[in-house]
Amino acid sequence: MLRTLLARLHQRHRTMSYPDGPPPALPGRFRGRPLIDVAKCPDDCRVCADACPTEAIAIDGGVRVDLGRCLFCTDCADACPTGAITHSPDWRLATSSRDALVVAAGEELRLANVLDERLRRLFGRSLRLRQVSAGGCNACEADLNVLSTVGWDIARFGIQVVASPRHADGILVTGCISENMTLALRKTWDAVPPPKLVIAVGACAISGGPFRTNPQQLGGVPGAGLPVDLFIAGCPPHPLTILDGMLRMLGRLQRDGRVPGLTPDTARP
Repeated sequence: MLRTLLARLHQRHRTMSYPDGPPPALPGRFRGRPLIDVAKCPDDCRVCADACPTEAIAIDGGVRVDLGRCLFCTDCADACPTGAITHSPDWRLATSSRDALVVAAGEELRLANVLDERLRRLFGRSLRLRQVSAGGCNACEADLNVLSTVGWDIARFGIQVVASPRHADGILVTGCISENMTLALRKTWDAVPPPKLVIAVGACAISGGPFRTNPQQLGGVPGAGLPVDLFIAGCPPHPLTILDGMLRMLGRLQRDGRVPGLTPDTARP
């Protein structure tokens, strides 16, 4: 017991200061929002769109990227003959609507809005969520689990994952919604008392991801007919992306990415 206490004293405080301080350093291999420099795009070039495994890139009078389908792989960048496609280090990928995830080249992503005042009063300081893996590969689920570790400690924001939907304020859904999980997802949703929220985490839950053409799945939460309040893009989304989306939804972050109470010099966009 004494050794345990001494080890804990030696480790000191391990929970990150974000959002009251700078976000944690992301690894160099982290791939955030894809960016396309149209000035480098040759006329009538469709190499990137043809290379995309989920048809996330559309070229029709311009170039648009559907972040809800994007797997954040490098197939498009590797195929591009002019190097017009790069991945930024921007982790902010959560929106309030599905349409906002379809972004034209050079356009800013419309980040998630704050809940309306009534729901924010209800859930802003205490939010309980039931997680449902409805056909996922366990990648999104693993990054969700990271948020409960001592380094992230999502409970300090009043956000907790609970065992029963009857104790929840909403559901966190991962996976493409396979036919075998459709009934379980619906029963979980029905068991949550109103008012309630739905958060779709990852490309599979948003659009079906790499499985979107498979007839044994519904194409994500929208295909299951549930109303989604927060779309968190990624494959899988980084824990910081998930946390950023939730805090924006609850009004704990400003829309420009700065944290309330911090000066522009100390806050990172």
